[in-house]
Amino acid sequence: MACNASFRFVNCVAKWPGSVHDSRVFRESSLARLFETGARNGIILGDSGYALKRYLMVPYLTPSKRAQERFNTSLCRTRVVIEQAFGILKRKFPCLQTGLRVEPDKACAIIVACTVLHNLGIERHDIVDPIPTVQGQLIDEVALPAVGGQHKGKHVRDHIANVFFGH
Repeated sequence: MACNASFRFVNCVAKWPGSVHDSRVFRESSLARLFETGARNGIILGDSGYALKRYLMVPYLTPSKRAQERFNTSLCRTRVVIEQAFGILKRKFPCLQTGLRVEPDKACAIIVACTVLHNLGIERHDIVDPIPTVQGQLIDEVALPAVGGQHKGKHVRDHIANVFFGH
């Protein structure tokens, strides 16, 4: 699943068993294909279990500069939104917390339905739980460098770290 800063899920893939790593689910998702082909622009935040891409920012494993450390801190603080969104979803639909004891196909349909209802609740302001506030500045457009080659994700991440966290 992926969500935006308003805790609204923008992507939900419920067909994989829980033993499959999140990075594989993403790598084979339609959302990843949209970013890979350039049909969708923007940046997704992931943890260190994901591969760094021009559109998928992950933390520096061994930051060597203050800007890289600040980038990592900001990324982690921002990524908490997805964890909070999961918490809101599970509190709203306790069946997701305790586990679904149904056939896998039916479980997938229930998860997607709960996600859609969650989003409708946000749009209609019918949320029982207070939605946490996101601290900091949301950046609508970031001028990213035009990069090519196999290290393009590294160049984009370094550019973001230097421009926004290098002071």
